[in-house]
Amino acid sequence: MDFRKIAKEVLEIEANELLRADVSGIEKAVEIAFNTKGKVIVTGVGKSGLIGSKIAATLASTGTPSFFIHPTEALHGDLGMIGKDDSVIAISYSGESEELIKILPHIKRFEVPLIAMTGDKTSTLARYADVVLNIKVSKEACPLNVAPTSSTTLTLAMGDALAVCLMKKRNFTKEEFASFHPGGSLGKRLFIKVKDLMKREFPIASENDSLKEAIIKMSEGKLGHVLFADGNKVKAILSDGDLRRAMMSEDFDLEKKAIDFATHNPKTIKEDMLASDALKFMEDNKIQLLPVVNDKNEIVGVLHIHHLVEAGIK
Repeated sequence: MDFRKIAKEVLEIEANELLRADVSGIEKAVEIAFNTKGKVIVTGVGKSGLIGSKIAATLASTGTPSFFIHPTEALHGDLGMIGKDDSVIAISYSGESEELIKILPHIKRFEVPLIAMTGDKTSTLARYADVVLNIKVSKEACPLNVAPTSSTTLTLAMGDALAVCLMKKRNFTKEEFASFHPGGSLGKRLFIKVKDLMKREFPIASENDSLKEAIIKMSEGKLGHVLFADGNKVKAILSDGDLRRAMMSEDFDLEKKAIDFATHNPKTIKEDMLASDALKFMEDNKIQLLPVVNDKNEIVGVLHIHHLVEAGIK
């Protein structure tokens, strides 16, 4: 049995159903969701409920307050979670799911707008709805044409389409998206700053320190670098690379002044710089460690590229 061929056929069947989808109801659905002052509540049973949970999560993370309730739980108290400023998205491919149909009269009693996602525009659900998002498919990917496959894929995609339309209508920005995902990679790129990751304790050598003394301080600091400062201002930095180059010179002497082998007036970064920008700056300049300064150019810490990598900054 050629499972690769079967898998390819499944993907093709579902892709074709997506391309043939009817989106005629999307404008009104967007209008309803956009004008909802409260929350967009999603409900459904079985596979539709699972898809509904994902749709609610997508809406919530893209600027449309939303949550999922199960119709059975709604009949036993959760209907109280629906307020007059809310709207409802009800999902049922047949439009006749018993548990869902039972709560429709109560939903309409609240006079909240109802968006139906169903494959039958003549169903009970469709008749109760203010607008229907048609999720009718001509064929399920299931070889028996029974198990929800193409239909659940289309339902999920229709939910995504609604969410994206709402994002466009709201001019939803990546900064707003990141504010809902502070732990994600985008949140890290947009919110974590250098001052959040920098080390405030770092090795400092004096101008008169010998290479031997500087090496000891470098080893104790465990950063592979040692700084030289003039008061609160960075004067020079000695890296392990500078040290290796010094050792290759003919007049190398551990008693010589370390500052003579250091990089003077090194590049610095501001503490309020985004960590992602700092990473790019370090990669572009092939620098592993940078002194961090405040608005007065006073040194306040150091940032190693490893600090950024460990924090998941990309």
